[in-house]
Amino acid sequence: MAPSDVMTRVMEEKRAVLEELWKIPGFEATRSEDFTLERQGGLTNLVYKLDFGGDRRFILRIPGKGTEDYIDRAVELHNARVAAEAGVSAEVIHGDDKSGVMMSRFIDGIVTMSPEQFRAREGSPARAAKALKQMHGCGKEFRFRFELFAMIDDYLGILDKAKAELPEGYHQVVEAAQPVRAALDANPLPLAPCHCDPLCENFLDDGEKMWVVDWEYSGMNDPIWDLGDLSVEAGFDAAQDAEMMEAYCGGAPSAALMGRMVIYKAMCDLLWTLWGLIQHSNGNPAEDFWAYSVGRFERCQKLMNDPAFAGHVAAVKAG
Repeated sequence: MAPSDVMTRVMEEKRAVLEELWKIPGFEATRSEDFTLERQGGLTNLVYKLDFGGDRRFILRIPGKGTEDYIDRAVELHNARVAAEAGVSAEVIHGDDKSGVMMSRFIDGIVTMSPEQFRAREGSPARAAKALKQMHGCGKEFRFRFELFAMIDDYLGILDKAKAELPEGYHQVVEAAQPVRAALDANPLPLAPCHCDPLCENFLDDGEKMWVVDWEYSGMNDPIWDLGDLSVEAGFDAAQDAEMMEAYCGGAPSAALMGRMVIYKAMCDLLWTLWGLIQHSNGNPAEDFWAYSVGRFERCQKLMNDPAFAGHVAAVKAG
């Protein structure tokens, strides 16, 4: 990209940010020269770090196209505030439950996590587990019930409406997952306020404490979902899984809890395959979402076809 094109893009981004800032109480008179702008990560949204100098540093999130089809912004705003009150997440400065624009306070001295960072930073799987445990045990209620199989049906409905293609055999794998559903139903855990989308990038580590951000998909859920999904997203090996589970359980986990975590490793891939296909259908340019979806679906199948998987399902069913 030519330097002039880069400058044009930066100016357009800053103008778009200013237009959102002018709607936020206390920021109505903000000028372009009042702050610096730094684009952050984000697969579906525009996320920026705004630095006004001193301790006035914020994260501004502008929702991406099409996210209104599957994210309730009023629910997200409520849950993000609950998570902040629980001491797990950043303070919410402003949220618009119609547009989905949200501003939160920037957390200093942190490293944004990745699979590589989870391998390199000693104790980070345990710190992530403790942060999730703190959220799960805070005694607060999240709005929305995150229900795996209902969400699969909802996402399939969105894709059917868009006449989108599914990976070959997807419906057959959903059918093959019915024993998983039966095992989970046979021994349900009490619902807890869960993140439900624990991408590595949603974990911010200061070396002593792990912060958790981005509550778009949060809701009341089986708390072990968060652990299984984190394991998948971070590419944990057996030792990292053990560290995470022992920190969460306060000791060696039971066969039923370990089995539950493994089950959710497969089931999160089954669900997020469809999420990726929705991004593909919406023309999201952030990455090749068809390849993303196929990769997740194949990983789900591989785990479900592992001879040990049936034993995990049986352990969960036995309780």
